Amino acid sequence: MSNQLPRAFTRALVLALFVLACFSAALAQRPSPTPVNPATQPPGQEQVPPATAPPGMPQTSPQTPPGTNVVPTAQPTPVSPAMQEPRQPNFPDVQQQPVPPLPDLTRVGVESGNVLTLSLNDAIRAALQNNNDIEVARDDVRYNEQVLRSLEGVYQPVFAITPEMIRSVSPQTSSLGGAGAAGTTSNTTLNLSPSLSKTFATGGGNYTLSFANSRNSTSSTRSSLTPFYSSNLSLQFTQPLLRNRSIDANRHSIRVQKKRLEQTDSDFRARTITIISQVQAAYWNLVFALRNQQNQLDSLKLSRENMRSIEIQISAGAKAPLDRAQVETDIATRETNLFLATQNVSIAENSLKQLLLRDTSSRQWSAQITPTDSPAFDEGPVNLTASLDEARKSRPELKRLNLQKEITGLDIQYFKNQTKPQADLTGTIATTGLAGAACNTTTNPLCIAPPTNLVGGYGKDLSNLAGLSTNNITVGVTISFPLHNQTAEANLAGARIQQEQLQASYRSQDQAIEMDVRNAAQAVDTAQKRVVTSRHARESAEQQLTGEQKLYEVGRSTTFLLLQRQNELTVARTNELQAQTDYNKALADLQRATAATLRINNVVVQDPTKP
Repeated sequence: MSNQLPRAFTRALVLALFVLACFSAALAQRPSPTPVNPATQPPGQEQVPPATAPPGMPQTSPQTPPGTNVVPTAQPTPVSPAMQEPRQPNFPDVQQQPVPPLPDLTRVGVESGNVLTLSLNDAIRAALQNNNDIEVARDDVRYNEQVLRSLEGVYQPVFAITPEMIRSVSPQTSSLGGAGAAGTTSNTTLNLSPSLSKTFATGGGNYTLSFANSRNSTSSTRSSLTPFYSSNLSLQFTQPLLRNRSIDANRHSIRVQKKRLEQTDSDFRARTITIISQVQAAYWNLVFALRNQQNQLDSLKLSRENMRSIEIQISAGAKAPLDRAQVETDIATRETNLFLATQNVSIAENSLKQLLLRDTSSRQWSAQITPTDSPAFDEGPVNLTASLDEARKSRPELKRLNLQKEITGLDIQYFKNQTKPQADLTGTIATTGLAGAACNTTTNPLCIAPPTNLVGGYGKDLSNLAGLSTNNITVGVTISFPLHNQTAEANLAGARIQQEQLQASYRSQDQAIEMDVRNAAQAVDTAQKRVVTSRHARESAEQQLTGEQKLYEVGRSTTFLLLQRQNELTVARTNELQAQTDYNKALADLQRATAATLRINNVVVQDPTKP
């Protein structure tokens, strides 16, 4: 019983706290009345404002309880608007602002006093003399010329000479050896043997002419001549009959190198055409950049004139100061365009200098280039058929492929020859001369007197040699062939595969040239039309600006419209300059595509294969 009482009290207390918490939450979530918007009520149900006392009568405060006396307070008497004095208008004192100065157009690294006047022909001539890429291509031709000379050196005659002295002392075991009391014989031989050998390009034969001379002295008592002279004149030859007769390794290498020399000449012509085309494009880009810079400068000057006119009108009260901000914004925009045009001048000028100058030490890097040629224009149509024919005849790429075909033909000829057996005709034709001092039969009874035709000196030796009384003739044939000539047959098959491959390469290159010429011709035609349309657009913009200026002068136009017309004229002039430049660049590219660049610019390239 005693434990149930506290437990019941605790339950009652918890229940009371829970009910109190729920009641408080319900009061917090009760919405307050929303004020009614009179505009949302239907007609006839407008909200009636609370009644107010007439003027001069005390009003009961809403917070004052009923029955309480309210002391009236003095209210200020409202002033009627008709009784107020009108205020004088306050016009600010507007001062005429000066026009900002022209921006500084000095370019980094360019000296204004160092001016280089340059025509397009002068630029092409300088590129031909100084351009490093052209020099590399020119050196390739020179290098291959020396390689050809080196290969042709195999057919130069070779002269050889072998002087020598031989001294020998030999013991003799018999008196028949001619030994004296010492039992030995001594021999001294002096040899001088010049020879001349040459390999012939016709037939591939190798011939060697030798002339051996010797002087021999001996102590032998059996020698009939001492000292004696001996000479031998011989001709040795090796002449191929099958393999290596019409073509061998040396002739194959020389013929291939001649074709490669012509290929390097074609590469040189192609590189020269490319550089000249790049010089033309860079030259016209510089012309456009300078003319566009002048166009942007004229536009800025026109905007500055607008600024002067606006300042005069603002100071006279005819224009609001807000027009000044509009013109200042336009001036800042045109100055930005002028700075960008000046930057483009530097970019175009440096691109042209890179093609014309030899190295970075040239003083002309800091020169200011002034082009003297103006863009030309001709409305004549492009003859596509004639352009394609000239391209197929003159493009160095096709000539290079034709030369590669000829090289492959030489490979086929050489490898086909190597499949034949080798049969070489060899031979030796020789004659000998001999003469010397006869032995003394009185002092040397063992010696036998020589024939009288052998007695004499070196002259007698040569006389006996020329008499052809002695000769030696040897003729033979050397035949050899591999049982399975797999190497030569595989090389021949590979050369024929390359020949078929070149046919596909030629067709591919021909198609690329067809595409190149057609695109270049279309670019010229499009540029012609752009020049005409941009010229009309510029003339129309000039007319629009003239009319807008007249309207502006009589007050029927705004500053915004006038500035817009001026900007449109600047854009139209820029588009016309760009169209003229693109037309001349398209003509240069068409010359490159048809390989007529050298002919049109009077550039003559000598053929290295001709003396």
